[in-house]
Amino acid sequence: MKSTKNTLRFGALLTAATLTLAACGSDPVEVDTDGGEEVEASGSVLDEIDQAEVDRIREMLPAEYAEAGEITAVNSGSFPPYTIVHEGGNVEGASAELADAVGEIWGIEMNHVTADGLSSILTGMSSGRFDFAFGPVGDFKERQEQNDFVDYVQEFVVFAVENGNPNDIQALEDTCGLKIAVQAGGSAERVIQEQSQTCEDEGEPAVEVMSFKDQPQSILAVRSGRADAFFSSQAPLTYFVEQAEGELELAATGQDNGFDTLYQGAVVAKDSELGPLLMETLTVLFESGAYEEIMTKWNLGDNMIEEPGMNLATS
Repeated sequence: MKSTKNTLRFGALLTAATLTLAACGSDPVEVDTDGGEEVEASGSVLDEIDQAEVDRIREMLPAEYAEAGEITAVNSGSFPPYTIVHEGGNVEGASAELADAVGEIWGIEMNHVTADGLSSILTGMSSGRFDFAFGPVGDFKERQEQNDFVDYVQEFVVFAVENGNPNDIQALEDTCGLKIAVQAGGSAERVIQEQSQTCEDEGEPAVEVMSFKDQPQSILAVRSGRADAFFSSQAPLTYFVEQAEGELELAATGQDNGFDTLYQGAVVAKDSELGPLLMETLTVLFESGAYEEIMTKWNLGDNMIEEPGMNLATS
């Protein structure tokens, strides 16, 4: 029998992460960096970077941002441990720290805003509404038609299930007839929809795909028993499993689960001058050791890649 006390406490934790998103409509919501939980301050990344490199990169910064002294990085809500949006609006996580480090090198302020889901970000990027998202957002060939990706992590897609894996999900093929939660607009949604069709083609019950706009709502569907599993990136699912203190576990790890090598990164509009600039800046962060330090801090060592790359996806 589930522990009601633990379920309520875990639900409260995830609800806190979603409150910032509750008021989101089609417009992005500005983050109040004065609110939320206090985050431990860290030293400047500029301490470890040659000033000549900093000067070279700042010369590449488009004049509109240099003159404004700020730029906005949009996110799709809490995607821990990459992005965690707190109740008061404060944003932390590996991606938030990396984005702030980028802002330091550029010599401008990095503002964080939250949009209404990944679909809104990709659409807004193509229309010129958003400058860039630091993500990480999944890089796929079809997405490269409208956007450019500056990849800085490798991901794996698995399932989060109740402890004991009651439906014995060992691979993507084991989901026929089950209720699977996914983040709306993400690559996992497309893959599970394709698997549902495969189930039907083979005479098996279809997958009931349950799409939610963010990670916390998806994991709550599993905790409440509305969904049998949550299909998503392994890094955030590992975070949620750790927070659940034994009530959740990962399933189907070490499997392809419908994906080739999956790269994720920052995303900009196609041929935006911010793409090469981000590439140069991330290269400096990789070489200085700041990238490894931040990724390791957030237990993302297994997701690190040797160097950033533009549009690394091949499928």
